[in-house]
Amino acid sequence: MFDKKFITKAINSSSENGLDRRRFMRAAGLTGLGAGAAMTVGSGVASAFPFGSSDGPLIPGMPGQGPSDAAILNFALNLEYLEAEFYQRAVTGKGLPDTLVGGTGTPGPVTGGRQVTFESKLIKAYAEEIAFDELNHVAFLRGALGNAAVARPAIDLDASFNAAAMAAGLIGEGETFDVYANEQNFLLGAFIFEDVGVTAYKGAAPLVTNKTYLEAAAGILAAEAYHAGIIRTSLFSLGLETPANAISDARDSLDGPDDLDQGITLNGAANLVPLDANGIAYSRSPGQVLNIVYLNPAPVTSGGFFPAGVNGELNTSGG
Repeated sequence: MFDKKFITKAINSSSENGLDRRRFMRAAGLTGLGAGAAMTVGSGVASAFPFGSSDGPLIPGMPGQGPSDAAILNFALNLEYLEAEFYQRAVTGKGLPDTLVGGTGTPGPVTGGRQVTFESKLIKAYAEEIAFDELNHVAFLRGALGNAAVARPAIDLDASFNAAAMAAGLIGEGETFDVYANEQNFLLGAFIFEDVGVTAYKGAAPLVTNKTYLEAAAGILAAEAYHAGIIRTSLFSLGLETPANAISDARDSLDGPDDLDQGITLNGAANLVPLDANGIAYSRSPGQVLNIVYLNPAPVTSGGFFPAGVNGELNTSGG
């Protein structure tokens, strides 16, 4: 989710990672003047606000405390696991390889998911490209974090979609929503994730300890925004605004009182780029993101797509 300079800063400064900096830079592929510059601040070693520092950025709901950069990266890795497993199964019928799932914390299996029979060459191409991007995000973050990377947590791609669809009013009690049954259902499932990802990445910006790394985070935000734009446009072109807007309303009901979500139509017109009155994308805190993926508006530590919770320091929902 974040680019190389941001990860260099995170690993150098985090108490969660004891890797030698040279070893990390080899894992992340950072060489030359760029890598050296990323490590040089004042005394020659980049520093970050320690967790709990009054000088550091704050986590909403945790006054006076801010997460380490590695905690942010591991939170991102959990979300990348979810997206990668969803798309990989839709495109290939298989999940992540065993080499990309181990790490710290409690590893878990993936329930559900199978290959989608795509009818449209265009939508199939979209799915394949996004699946490739998400796989690369997981591989890069794990390689950069090294031994500090969290393991893939338990992920549910079956009952969770039923619960999400029921929350959106797409199905009734006792009915099922098979997100892999066809490309229309697949797009609706992807819509649950992609808009949340964009707001999550933007919401992470204030938590980054050094503004130098905001540019790197912005690059990944742009990539995820491209993904979200593709999904929203595809849904609109297929006339799926009613179920998509219902999913948007359901997300909004989970992440707190603020209106942070918009459907693919607004006031009867196309709304393919969801923005506030100033033309700016919305932000969500880690807690708000977890409200949605846990499918629970209350502060909890597990549920929904992560039945045993996410791994790492940032694991409790509530914005």
